[in-house]
Amino acid sequence: MDTVNQMRIFVRIAEAGTFTAAARTLNTSPGAISRAIAELESRLRTRLLHRTTRKVALTSAGQLYLQRCAQILSDIEKAEEEASQAQQRPAGQLRVHSFTGCGMYYVLPAIKEYRLKYPDVAVDLTLSQDVPQLYDGHIDVAVITTSSPLPDSDLISHLLGSTVSILCASPAYINKIGAPSTPDDLVDHDCLILRANAFPANDWLLESLDRSAVMKVSGSVTLNTAESTALAVKASMGIGVLPVYAALDGLADGSLVRILPEYTLQKMNLYALHPSRQYTDAKIRTWVTFLREYVATSTARDLLLLSSYA
Repeated sequence: MDTVNQMRIFVRIAEAGTFTAAARTLNTSPGAISRAIAELESRLRTRLLHRTTRKVALTSAGQLYLQRCAQILSDIEKAEEEASQAQQRPAGQLRVHSFTGCGMYYVLPAIKEYRLKYPDVAVDLTLSQDVPQLYDGHIDVAVITTSSPLPDSDLISHLLGSTVSILCASPAYINKIGAPSTPDDLVDHDCLILRANAFPANDWLLESLDRSAVMKVSGSVTLNTAESTALAVKASMGIGVLPVYAALDGLADGSLVRILPEYTLQKMNLYALHPSRQYTDAKIRTWVTFLREYVATSTARDLLLLSSYA
């Protein structure tokens, strides 16, 4: 028998006063109770109870052990209650990893709104372009963008929303170099290469209502985030591919101009990933549900705003 159960039996005997009464409350036999105490005393190498024909009494060692056992069992009960509540009430630390771009434009604003609804959840957000290892226990939920199907895995995936990318340049670049009129003209321009999981680097897939073209472009500058690419475009370093969420502010303030506005680049899906678990924490469950609604609304809004720059 494990130590915790032996502790429970010992405490119940001390409370009930006899082995028989303790056995009755524990729904077991007096013999099983007696064997458990004998094993406990043998392991501790000390007598905990004085036994008589009518009742039991605690030895001095038993009195000390009772105090410790009562505290330990109380702590165990509290721990089990807290663990059970974690399945029902969102609380504690939620560890989120996100790709930088969608993290800045969608995840971080969503965290602000989520915590207004669930103030007992503290969020630890990590932004990077790396795909995290979700099985090591350091991340609860990862948010990624990809233009490819998700590989088979044991992870649970939730589609949050979809977006597209567009071509942009600065007004100064257009004044100096000119703007391409067709996708084929891109070969004559210095293109900023975005090296990221969601983009096939030098191969730009442009799509319009009546044409689809894969353009192999070249450029002298390669970057690994949409945010750095947006800064490079604004600095007139070339034509760049920007996700809608990274382009809208620049289009609104005039620091960016949409190039070939009848075309968009490959569709990107945003996913939330978390390990498969039979019992998912309430904070993970509510966060994913909240994020799905928030991102779906935000991406639909952004695509509507983009239509005004066509």
